[in-house]
Amino acid sequence: MRKNGVRFSIASHAAWAPGVDTPDAWKEWAKAPFPFAGDAEPAVAAMPPMLRRRAGSLGKMALEVAYQCLDGRTNIPTVFCSRHGEVTRAIDLLTELVQEQSLSPTGFGLAVHNASAGLFSIARKDQANHIALAAGNSTIEHGVIEACGLLADGEPMVLLVAYDQPLPELMKQFQDVDEQPYAWAWLMTPAQDDVIQLRCESVTDRQEDSLDAESVADAGAMTSGLQIWRFECGAQSKLIRLTGKRRWIWSRDV
Repeated sequence: MRKNGVRFSIASHAAWAPGVDTPDAWKEWAKAPFPFAGDAEPAVAAMPPMLRRRAGSLGKMALEVAYQCLDGRTNIPTVFCSRHGEVTRAIDLLTELVQEQSLSPTGFGLAVHNASAGLFSIARKDQANHIALAAGNSTIEHGVIEACGLLADGEPMVLLVAYDQPLPELMKQFQDVDEQPYAWAWLMTPAQDDVIQLRCESVTDRQEDSLDAESVADAGAMTSGLQIWRFECGAQSKLIRLTGKRRWIWSRDV
């Protein structure tokens, strides 16, 4: 990434979480974030039923916002980014292995990290490039860099889909933030109006000591995807996230 970071604009966006599925509801959440309640799933009405039934709750959230954000557009590259992906399906498969049961090929195919992206392209008969990635607590930042790389190569638009859900009980000991189920999507374009900039700075040990207060506040906060979505909703003009030895700086130039 260049020293001055990447810059882009957002042509449209969409978001979904249990109990928060309208623009007004998200505005209220952004003012004072609250935990999502319930186990509702989106309808994903735009997807053919046979394919929709294959998606789990995580996949349905990702697919719902992807359909909403593209609104019928085709031949647009997509970047699906999720820190954990279909980890619940993976745990189920590993459990079946331990119990010496036969594994379902369909179950395996839907547990891989690009499962939602694959279902999306199949359902839409869309042969545009799609990418699925995970990069720990910096997953979305790397997704944005990937999308901006496609824009720099000449793509007029790129769809970014961010989605995650809490880890299954077996993995809860590894959960390091307040995980909640959510999905959101941005239809990204080269920087035009209402520009968002993302920069990355290295943090030395000495600098890290001076940023203790900020670091502690960030470490126990909501999951990164919701931090970034709240920033995009306009709750903040600037967002600084510390992840290891990196400081990610999100800013808005209206």
